[in-house]
Amino acid sequence: MDWLTRMNGALEYIEGNLAGEIDYNRAAEIACCSVYHLQRMFSFMVDIPLSEYIRRRRLTLAAFELQHSAIKIIDLGMKFGYDSPEAFARAFQKLHGVPPTLARQKGTALKSYPRLSFHITIRGAIEMNYKIIEHEAFTVFGVEELFSMENGENLIGIPQMWQRLFQDGTVDRISLASGRQWNESSRGICPVNAVMCYGEGQSGKFPYMIFGFMPESGEVDTETYKVLDIPAATYAIFKSEEYTPDQLVGQIQGLWKRIYTEWFPMASYEPQNGPQFEMYGVAESGKEYCEVWIPVRSK
Repeated sequence: MDWLTRMNGALEYIEGNLAGEIDYNRAAEIACCSVYHLQRMFSFMVDIPLSEYIRRRRLTLAAFELQHSAIKIIDLGMKFGYDSPEAFARAFQKLHGVPPTLARQKGTALKSYPRLSFHITIRGAIEMNYKIIEHEAFTVFGVEELFSMENGENLIGIPQMWQRLFQDGTVDRISLASGRQWNESSRGICPVNAVMCYGEGQSGKFPYMIFGFMPESGEVDTETYKVLDIPAATYAIFKSEEYTPDQLVGQIQGLWKRIYTEWFPMASYEPQNGPQFEMYGVAESGKEYCEVWIPVRSK
């Protein structure tokens, strides 16, 4: 419950500052997590990016104010964070379907997006496979790119990154450099996986790494690969259902969503800041599966 309380506190801060500047760092501080964690959790729980929620709420309030005050449109746009009346008018029409000049007319149909709050919801009795482990520090290496969560850029860019690195042989080279043998008959966790939430880049972009485990020699080409030291931590590990390759994206995104909407609100653990992992594996059946590793602490 403490976790939900903090998330609702972050929403309270955002709602109180819709007509002004919203400091994502302050919202994340209230939620006791990083900006990236806050954006990811919100997106998984609500199915829209935090920035889109803020946009919808601001334009909802702008429509109310147009109908109940004589404020100038240029002043209203500036109040809700738009640099020009043209930008405000475009955003308003995109959401409401009419320009702001028509919003004052009686009978004009407008959209209203309500304020959110987070609560525990009873869902279907579908089990989740998880375990809690203590894991010692380890080191990984790989290729890193920066992604923004604005407009779902990460949801598009990350699959493209995987496709590109598979096609150009980078994934095979990481596997070879890790010293882990893998072939079509192999089972278990693959040599190449993904890590995120381990740092913040510039301009609100966040790093995502496709990595291999450091070989026993402890040496890799540091001009080609970034090396990342992972501290010891307690992890909650969640395992997906088995799936075929064409089901991969849906299964992984569905697992993340269930973790944040079903497991954390009820569990005696809460997420901590720190690296999160997607570990990809092959089951004995020959189908694929994924494990999500999230650092946690007891409530």
